[in-house]
Formats: sequence, C-alpha cells, structure tokens
Amino acid sequence: MVQIIWLVATVLVLFSVGYFGYSRYLARFVELDDANATPAHKYEDGQEYVPAKKPVLLGHHYSSIAGGAPIVGPITAGVVWGWVPALLWIAIGNPLMGATHDFVSLSASLRHEGKSIGYIIGEYVGQRGKNMLLWFAFLTIVLVVTVFALVVAIVFNAYPQAATASLIYIGLAVLLGIYLYQLNLPFIPGTVAFVVAMFVGVFVGIEYPLALVPGEGYPAGTIVLFSMDASWLPAASAFGANTAAWIPVVLVYGALASSLPVWVLLQPRDYLSSFLLYTGVGGALLAIIVGTFFGASQPLTTNLEPYYGFIGRGGLPLFPLLFITIACGTISGFHSLVSSGTTSKQLNKETDARLIGYGGMLGEGLLAVVALSAVAIVSPDVGSGIGLALPTFAEGGGIMLTSFGIPASFGGPFMALVLVSFLLTSTDTAVRLGRYMMEEIIDTPESPVESFAADRYGNTLIQTIPAYILIASGSWETLWALFGGANQLLAALALLTGTVWLANWSDSKQLVSTGGPMVVMVIITVLGLSWIAFYDNLYAKFLNSEWMASASILEILAGVTQVVIALTLIYLALSLVKLGYENVRKVRQEPGTGEFTPGDD
Repeated sequence: MVQIIWLVATVLVLFSVGYFGYSRYLARFVELDDANATPAHKYEDGQEYVPAKKPVLLGHHYSSIAGGAPIVGPITAGVVWGWVPALLWIAIGNPLMGATHDFVSLSASLRHEGKSIGYIIGEYVGQRGKNMLLWFAFLTIVLVVTVFALVVAIVFNAYPQAATASLIYIGLAVLLGIYLYQLNLPFIPGTVAFVVAMFVGVFVGIEYPLALVPGEGYPAGTIVLFSMDASWLPAASAFGANTAAWIPVVLVYGALASSLPVWVLLQPRDYLSSFLLYTGVGGALLAIIVGTFFGASQPLTTNLEPYYGFIGRGGLPLFPLLFITIACGTISGFHSLVSSGTTSKQLNKETDARLIGYGGMLGEGLLAVVALSAVAIVSPDVGSGIGLALPTFAEGGGIMLTSFGIPASFGGPFMALVLVSFLLTSTDTAVRLGRYMMEEIIDTPESPVESFAADRYGNTLIQTIPAYILIASGSWETLWALFGGANQLLAALALLTGTVWLANWSDSKQLVSTGGPMVVMVIITVLGLSWIAFYDNLYAKFLNSEWMASASILEILAGVTQVVIALTLIYLALSLVKLGYENVRKVRQEPGTGEFTPGDD
C-alpha cells in the first residue's frame, strides 16, 4: 500500500511546472492583449454576451468543465486497471494536452467574435467542414447529457441527502441571480450569505433525505414522494427503480434550465458551485496532508492494486480504453464547447484566458486525482457493476474529511453534493451548448422542421429523447466508453481547429503544441470507438444469440444507436482531419494564402 499523499504530490509538482512555465509560453504565443475588446464587451446583449467578474466566470467555467466526469472517469479506470495507469494519464496528459486544448480553444474563440470551434474551422476549410464538426459536437452533447443524467440519478439514489441539498442549492442559485442582476445588491455580502445558506442546505439534506419511489438502504427518515412500484421504468432492472425514476427528472431539469437566460441560473449557480468545488477539492487535498501526518478515521493509503494488468477487471483492455475512460481530468472535447460557447462570451479581459482556460483545466485535474484517491482508499467491490462504484467518491471523500474532525455522516453527503452539483451544471450547460450547435448548423430556418430544431424548447427534445433511449440499454461501461471516445475525438478536432487557425495566422507559428496531441488523440479514439461498435455491440450483442433472445426492444434500439453514433463519429472525424490537413499543407506550401489576422474579430 502507498500513502495517498504521494499521488497528490506527483500531480501538484507536474501541474505547477505546466502553469508557471508552459502556460506563460502559450499566452505569449497567441499574443493575448488586454487592449483588445473581448466579445463580451463588443456584443453585450444581456442574454448570452455578458461580461462577468473574474471570480464569477472562473466559477462558471471551472464547474462547467469539471462537472462529474473527472470524478467518474478516474473512479471507473482505477477499479478496472489500477491506480498507477490512471494517475500517470492524469498527471502527464493534463498539462501537455488537456490544458493546452482548453486554452487554445478559448483564445481562438476570442479572436472570432466568441464563436464556436465549428464556426472557426468553417472559416478556413469551408461550410462543409463547419457543419461536419457541428454535427459531431451535437452528437457528443447527446452523449454528455446521457451519462451525466444517469450518474446524477445513481448518486441521488445512493445519497438521498444530496437530492434534498441539490433542490435547495438550485433554489438559492435562482435567488442569487435575482439578487445580483435584478436588484443590483452588494456582491460580497450576497456571496457570503448565499454560500452559508448553501452549506446549511447540506444539514437540511441530512435531516430530510429525499427519494422518489420506495427502495432499499435509504437513511432513516427518508421522505419518499411516491409509493408506486416503479420497476417497470426503463433501466430499472439495471440500476434500480429509484435511480430509473430520477433519470427523466434530471433530463427535464436540464431542458428547462438550459432555456433560461444565463443570469437567471447558469452564472449564479456555477458561481455557487465553485465554492463547493473549492471546498470539496481544496478541503480533500488539505485533509490528505493533515490525515497523513495527524491521522484520519482510517489510514489514507491505497487499497486498490496499483495495476490489474493490460486486460483489466471485466476483461477490458488498457489500450485504448483507459485513455477514453478518463476523458475529463486529462483532455476533454466538451471543454472546447464550453470555452468557445459560453466562456468566451463572458470573458472580461483577454489575459484572463490563461487562468480560466489553462488554469481551470489543471483545477479539474486536481479534482480527478481527489476522485482517484477516494476510490483507492475505499477499494469498492465492483462485481455488481462498475457504475455502482461511483458513490464511493462520496464515501472516500467523507473518510478524508474526518482528518478535520468532520463526521463521515456529514462529509459523505457533502461530497455527494459536490459531485451532483457539477453533474447538474454540466448537464444543462451541455443542453444549452447543443442548442448553440444546432442554431449554427441551421442558421436561418427555412422549414417547420428546421424552426423546431433551432427553437430552444424543441431542441431540448431532440437531445433528451435520444439520451433517454441510450440510458435504457442499462450498460454503464459501454455508455461511458462511448461518451469518452466521442469526447476525446472532439478534443482532437478542437486541437485540429486550433492548428488550422495558427497555420493561417502566420507561417512562423509552430504547430507542434496543438498538432502533436491531436494526432495522438485521433489514433486512440478511433480505435476506442471501433472497439465499442464492433466488439461491444456487434460481436457481444447482435451476434450473440442468448443476448438477442433476452433483449428488450429498447435495449436493441440502444445498441443500434450506439453503433450508428460510433461509426458516424469516426467518419466525421476522419473527414475533418483530411480537410484540416489539406488546408494546413496549402497555407504552409503557399505563404500568404492564410486568411486570419489578429484583428479578425
């Protein structure tokens, strides 16, 4: 067994080198300059383009990108292949690839009117390339909504206290939005009052846990809203009736929340989320240090094996699946959608991009190592399904917090709220970004169908209904790998976009910082998605007579959907890589043919 503090120390050292060294080079490389007016100021509209105070925007960006994925991915990878491979991928990949990806995506959007990466790539490779990337991003968004809604439901079922606390937290966020943006009341006193109220909500959740339908293992005093038998719900057999009941509730929340102006819920909720994140991550990291030297309720050492072998538990190969299992925490294409979708429209100064873009991703890496540490301490039994190991983040985090004398009965539900708050943030941010993608694809609606797809309410149905069908498959491992593969491949395309932008900017711009990670991620993710399509679905399901005989219509439909999505993503990605390569080769062979100048916004 190894003390957990060594996992944390490894990441802190490498991340410090990345931020104080490499990110400064990148900031000079893309020529950040506060003399340039950001899109938030140039196009301020009170709806999407809204200049935000640095701590508010950092809170939004940090909690939007962090979400639950950097918790879920390391936990899943740790219990399958061991903590050493997971730690190395986070510690090395994040500062070299992930943080670079986020920073360049944000910087490129700043110089293109706050537009998305789809718009940016279209400026250089044409409308076809733009639409292909936007469709790719939209399909990825559907997968994001799928897995995050499922994980929220799993955690709500495991920790009904977090369900109550989350409802209070959402209500407080709406009130904070009114307080700041409608009543224009003082910022700091309001922050203090609402943050205190949010933590009080955790105590309320402990006293009054909430479940939707009857189930087993609930804490004493749990309020059950409906007495009906919910075993008939899709995915109830795989995840339990209460989990299955929460899934549509979370999807409806994401649809409604994404339709509101950003000041109503998104900005204030993400700002409050940042305090949960800072307290949860910072507190856990500090608790590891304190517990190591002064003791916790149990030794803070690894109880997972360092390495379970190339073929991990569950028969899953380390390559390429490890690298798509841990997406957020190392490198995530979803971040490029946040950076170029909402953050770039709210950035107050260009130089803020270094802290928010590069530094925000390093912060997510710290969350990932906390999650890995938590699961390493608990070492859950995953015989009944890897997805059921997810609540161990709350259990392990609660053990860490006992270093401060905080009882596990409070620490566990608090860490569950930390997990859920970021998942909810990412879920409705994803639905909002999906709407942006579709609006850019359609541009000006010319038919009732296009009008419905671009409408903020109709578009949410286009996202949430396929997400619900995918969840009905009841296969957590395949769903998460499919999401990770799509997410990582989107990251490769965002890096491709950055590379094309830099190549068109100047012949003197080196392309290794973005092009190198792009090539690595294309190879990994195409192989990973091919595994999901051909092995996990075609071979293990559709060519398996026993599975076909027992599968429901929804499970068959979900399997077909997974195959179609995986193969579509591979086709779109490789086609875009070809278009991007042709553009870069042209502008490098014919100097002066590039179309970008720093003032193009």
